[in-house]
Amino acid sequence: MKRSIVIVIGVIAAAALVAVAILHRVPGRQGQPKSKAPAGFVTLRDGKFWLDGKPYRFAGVNFWYGAILASTGRGGDRQRLQRELDTLHELGFDNLRILVGADGTGTEPRQVTPCLQTAPGVYNDTLLDGLDYLLCEMQKRQMKAVLYLNNAWGWSGGYSFYLRYAAGLDAPDMITEGYQPYIGVAAEFARNAEAQRLYLNHLRYILGRTNRYTRTAYKDDPTIMAWQLCNEPRAFSDSLYGDMLHWLHEAAVACKHTDPNHLVSTGSEGLWGCDGHEDVHRMLCEDPFIDYITMHVWPVNWSWSTPATLSEHLPQVCENTAKYIDEHLQLAQELHKPIVIEEFGYPRDGYRFDTEATVTARDAFIGAVIEVASHHPIIAGMNIWAWGGECVPQHETWQPGDPLAGDPPQEQQGLYSVFATDTSTIRILQEFR
Repeated sequence: MKRSIVIVIGVIAAAALVAVAILHRVPGRQGQPKSKAPAGFVTLRDGKFWLDGKPYRFAGVNFWYGAILASTGRGGDRQRLQRELDTLHELGFDNLRILVGADGTGTEPRQVTPCLQTAPGVYNDTLLDGLDYLLCEMQKRQMKAVLYLNNAWGWSGGYSFYLRYAAGLDAPDMITEGYQPYIGVAAEFARNAEAQRLYLNHLRYILGRTNRYTRTAYKDDPTIMAWQLCNEPRAFSDSLYGDMLHWLHEAAVACKHTDPNHLVSTGSEGLWGCDGHEDVHRMLCEDPFIDYITMHVWPVNWSWSTPATLSEHLPQVCENTAKYIDEHLQLAQELHKPIVIEEFGYPRDGYRFDTEATVTARDAFIGAVIEVASHHPIIAGMNIWAWGGECVPQHETWQPGDPLAGDPPQEQQGLYSVFATDTSTIRILQEFR
């Protein structure tokens, strides 16, 4: 009973928030700035993405480490970057979902290094230069970037970084100390005003930047398709749904008022990121400052399958996936907003991580996702997790100095990466158009 009461209170608070957001649309009140984005920008019309007068629908990849690879410092390799971008462009994967940068000192266990924001408002200029260079190279190839600015998970800092400075809290390492201890600390982000203020300062700083290579302000750069508020934002507590919706709304408002030209999305997993609460998910998606809906699909993480039953459980995985997508489609159609399946993945056969391992089950899963998505135009895009490209992992556990793959440091290298040698997977991904 206590859990139900807490959920109801959170949802009521969230409903009040959305009511306030809707009031922004009333003449005479603060509202979403009207975009007058010039040619080359991805825009919205009639529940679809548009680009230069034509509907825009894409098959893309997650390329979270792109700005690090584009830097001249540790982790950087501009020759490899150019080869990877050339390969992706030739394959037709011209939409890249990218981490703006990690937050932290660089000494945190199983976290991305090097870090962009080493303390609140203190930046590694080499990585800022890398982000500029990446966008410049993408512009040359007419590619589009979705840039995410925060993370609910500790592998790039995010919640835990801001809480350390705002409240003196150190989030436990989720791998060694467990999921529950981690979220017990991370949940504080949703209600910590100082942590959110530090994050909003970062957001405004990045959105206000001018690219040193192109001399173009980020807000005027059509290479950027969208700003994303967070990777997989969660409340992590039944009592904090209203708080979660509040800070996401405030961040979306800050995005639109700093940069009215670009689209804004949440980065949410969808219903799973709202613990299955349809009312909370609806309020998240119907915020007038959020332009499109996102969803992720993680069958093993969600226990639809296990490392030992990747093939055996595949029929149930595909059935659950189709149902999950359909639940989000219905809401997208009601709200008249496009939806992007921006993360989905399945391990290599036998739960192996080396590039020689086969990908039969993975290919079947991806094929099932594309089969469902291809029949629904409101699904405007998909980004596989994640592009490993030409990387050959050196260790199962990532070590500083190792080449970057699609798997962040807290995961086995090769677990979900799609390498350039995975030609069967690539061919299937190309079927979504």
